[in-house]
This record gives sequence, C-alpha cells and structure tokens, in this order.
Amino acid sequence: MTELPAPGARSQLLLEWLGVVTAIAYSLLVASNTGFEFLGFVLLFISSLAIGLWAHRGAHRGILLLQFFYAAAGLIGMWRWYGG
Repeated sequence: MTELPAPGARSQLLLEWLGVVTAIAYSLLVASNTGFEFLGFVLLFISSLAIGLWAHRGAHRGILLLQFFYAAAGLIGMWRWYGG
C-alpha cells in the first residue's frame, strides 16, 4: 500500500527547491559579472521569500531570520544597481 504524503508536503518541497534553484542562479549571475546582476538580485529576493516561507512553515527559526537579511540584500542590490 502506498502512503500518501502529509498535507502541505508537496508545497513545502516546491518552496524549498524553488529557493535553492533561484539562489544558485543568483550566485552564478552575480559572480559572472556579465551585466545580469539586477536579475541576480531579483532572484535572491525570490529565493529569500521561498525559503523564508518554507522555514516559517517548518519552524526553522534560524533559517527564517537569515532570509530576512537575504531579502534586504536583494532589495538593496536592486536599488543600488539603478543608482540609488
């Protein structure tokens, strides 16, 4: 007999991997210095939202706190990129 996943398990998995993939893409875009840094900062912000929601739902308090700083870094990066 196949066991059904816990309610919300699929959305948690989606949030976790969305956050991971967007963070990897952010890192590569910013490190490559190819002019796509703004997109990288957008991806960092998306990653922090996804992982932050995942952490909140899973009661991972330390990871949640870290995501607030990553979100701030993404916003500051976007703002500074356009001369703010």
